[in-house]
Parts: sequence; structure tokens; C-alpha cells
Amino acid sequence: MFNQVIEKVYDHRNSNSWSAKLRKKRLSFFSSLMALIPTTQSSVKILDVGGVPEFWQNSAFFEQTPVNVEIYVVNINPFYEKHGTSNQKIKIMTSDARNLKHFKDKEFDIVFSNSVIEHVGDYSDQRQMANEVMRVGQRYFIQTPNLYFPIEPHFIFPFFQFLPIGLRVELLTRFDLGWLKKQPDKQKARVEVESIRLLSKKQFTNLFPGANYYEEKIFGLTKSLIVYDGW
Repeated sequence: MFNQVIEKVYDHRNSNSWSAKLRKKRLSFFSSLMALIPTTQSSVKILDVGGVPEFWQNSAFFEQTPVNVEIYVVNINPFYEKHGTSNQKIKIMTSDARNLKHFKDKEFDIVFSNSVIEHVGDYSDQRQMANEVMRVGQRYFIQTPNLYFPIEPHFIFPFFQFLPIGLRVELLTRFDLGWLKKQPDKQKARVEVESIRLLSKKQFTNLFPGANYYEEKIFGLTKSLIVYDGW
């Protein structure tokens, strides 16, 4: 029963899930911003920070976008660069979102990131990522789950993010939670729990001063936060 709930609400691989529908709407919004890029520009370079090639390959993005696009996917996990992709419009590199040293200032027309900034560390790490996004991109579009949405989106547990750290660790040592399998080793469970730091609207927008702000909602509740700028 619980797995069915996860599939219906959070599994973006299920095209009928809320998550998949929100993602489709998010990419449509992003494509509408892409349409604002001057038509005199022959191609657009996009840097996807922390992404995976499947995100783009499994969407209709390339069909929806009127301009020629090159997407550079950077991920801290070398698995993606090692295995590559057959799509010639996607290039994959191994890099840390907090230090995009391979890239020059304003090298990319757009920096894109989807549900990544909550995984890079504490608030100072998140600020490092935000600074790098603004450094290498002429424009940016960054999304993250909302801290105050009632169901934590990784552990799929009501108000999990507000429970004492010890209780969160204890729960993960006893149960499979959302996308994470039960972790009997308490130290490893603590690492898993502490590796995700959700952001509030104030915290998120403070990382990107002056940016435009948008909220994705389900039944009137804000599920995700988006900042974008440069258009």
C-alpha cells in the first residue's frame, strides 16, 4: 500500500504521478523562458548542475525547444561520465556543484539545476553552489523542494524534516523510508539523514539575491521552490 502511494505521488518515472506532472510543467515553464532568448542566437549552452542525462532524454524538452541546444551535465558521481549517453546533444562531466572550476565566468547561456542544492551540504556549501551558478551562467533556473511541505520528499514521511535528528536516525535504522533502504548502521544512517538539507523560501531566495521567484503547488500547498534570473 505504501509503495503504491509513493508511486502515485513521488515516482517521476510514473507518468501519472504528481511528481511527473510537476516535472513536466516545470520543463514547460523552463521552455517558455527559453523562448525569450533572442532568435539571432544560433545555439544555447545549458549547464545542468548535479543532473543526470535521463532527466533530459526522458522528456520532450528537445522537441519543445525552438533553438539548437547543447546540454552539459555535471555530477559528482563519476558513474554518469563513465557510462555516457548516446544523445549527441548531451555531454557529461564529473564535477562538484560547489566548485565548477572547469568553467569560465559566464561560459553558459543558462545554468539549470533540479532538486540538487538540498544535497550539497550545509548552508555555507549551498551558498558556494549558488555563487558558482551565478558565476558561470548568464541566466539560471534552480529548483528545490520546499522545507515546509508536509511530506519530506526523500524519506516520504510526514514532517520527517522537523523530527529530532536522533529520532530520524532511529527510524532509518528500523524501516525503509521512501527512496532509502533501512540502514542498520547508526553512523551510516546519520550520514544519510544529514546529507539532505531542505530550504525555506527565505533561505533559498537569500542565496540568489534579486532573482525571480516561483512556487509549484499541490492542493494549494507549496511543494517546490524555483528561482530564475537573466531573462
